[in-house]
Amino acid sequence: MATKHNYTKDDVRKLVKSEHVNFLRLMFSDLFGTLKNVEVPVSKLDTLLDNQIMFDGSSIEGFVRIQESDMYLHPDLSTFEVFPWSPKDGRTARVICDVYKPDGEPFDGDPRNNLKRVLKDMKKEGYTSFDIGPEPEFFLFKMDENGQPTLNLNDKGSYFDLAPNDMGEDCRRDIVLTLEKMGFDVEAAHHEVAPGQHEIDFKYSDAVNTADNIQTFKLVVKTIARKHGLYATFMPKPLSGINGSGMHINMSLFHDKGNAFYDKNGKFELSKDAFYFLGGILKHARGFTAIGDPIVNSYKRLVPGYEAPTYIAWSPSNRSPLVRVPSARGLTTRLELRSADPTANPYMAIACVLEAGLDGLRNKIKAPKNIDANIYQMNAQQLKENHIYSLPDNLHNAVVALEQDPTMKYALGEKLYSSFIAAKHFEFNSYRTQVSEWEREHYMKKY
Repeated sequence: MATKHNYTKDDVRKLVKSEHVNFLRLMFSDLFGTLKNVEVPVSKLDTLLDNQIMFDGSSIEGFVRIQESDMYLHPDLSTFEVFPWSPKDGRTARVICDVYKPDGEPFDGDPRNNLKRVLKDMKKEGYTSFDIGPEPEFFLFKMDENGQPTLNLNDKGSYFDLAPNDMGEDCRRDIVLTLEKMGFDVEAAHHEVAPGQHEIDFKYSDAVNTADNIQTFKLVVKTIARKHGLYATFMPKPLSGINGSGMHINMSLFHDKGNAFYDKNGKFELSKDAFYFLGGILKHARGFTAIGDPIVNSYKRLVPGYEAPTYIAWSPSNRSPLVRVPSARGLTTRLELRSADPTANPYMAIACVLEAGLDGLRNKIKAPKNIDANIYQMNAQQLKENHIYSLPDNLHNAVVALEQDPTMKYALGEKLYSSFIAAKHFEFNSYRTQVSEWEREHYMKKY
């Protein structure tokens, strides 16, 4: 995790002076998880600290109509960080903000505000924290002379390779060093299975802080990659025939007595809460998929043969099901959801996973029996006998499943839900009107 500060307004004023900050980048996320920012000179610091920085919400995807466009940015001072790569004579600091309406109420179309709403529901149920450990993957491509990405990967390495096969090693090391300067506790960094593919894991934290960290992580990766003449992409499946990039979500629920998922006397040393939470996740897996895998390209990754889950099942051991239970127990007992990819809006994905689990707890939803066999080797009859069902296989089907899941709708809130549904129907309809090179190669001469 990145270090969480308890800065006061005076602390920030002192830091701005001691770090020679000239510009403030006020960051927030839109409906699609794209980082947005308003940059102001340091002379506007007091205006920011008084929550008086205004912006046009109608210009942001999924926010508001033009006649209700005025929005205010309320800074979360705990997220104040100076960008290590900014020049010493014009340093830039960032602070992550919540979006508020002119009447002083949190804007319900802000994904960060929405996650905080769901966390309040969690606390009403008697739980104190929902901790998340993400595993985001990305590809590094070479750039052309104009600074545009090519389709040439930067290396031909594979899982855990070292230089000279892993030519991204220097870039990855610089990314890690930059993250550490920004307070991240990096646990591991390594080459992934596919050529040009990398993974950097950072320590778990509470839900909001982790979502903030994921957004910061993406910004750092892209920025440092460019300094190495490389283009970093979190697109799930940029190339055919190789593994895609996922973002496994490791999750733990806590109450006053510790990790709510751990019971040394339970089956697999898991508590009843863990099994109910798991039951909720599996029940809502289809409805969640559009949130965890939100673009057309996501479903090029979710196919058999490339280590990404395609079936709704769980296991305490093997990696073919949707949810795995890593072997660690005690305070680090956790569930690992393996379907999501790094294009997911982290605030929305975490809110939906949490609400799915809370539904399991409230209604004592029983998890199905664990599956320890390799699901990819099962035939249709074996899948049916084991009550194993598939995840949606394209964005359209995923959005339809989301529309049929009232719990996921509640997790998003009406504003985010309706905007997301409309945007994704439009995206899929736009995609299906396009004719691909594959179609021309296979059909033009044949027909």
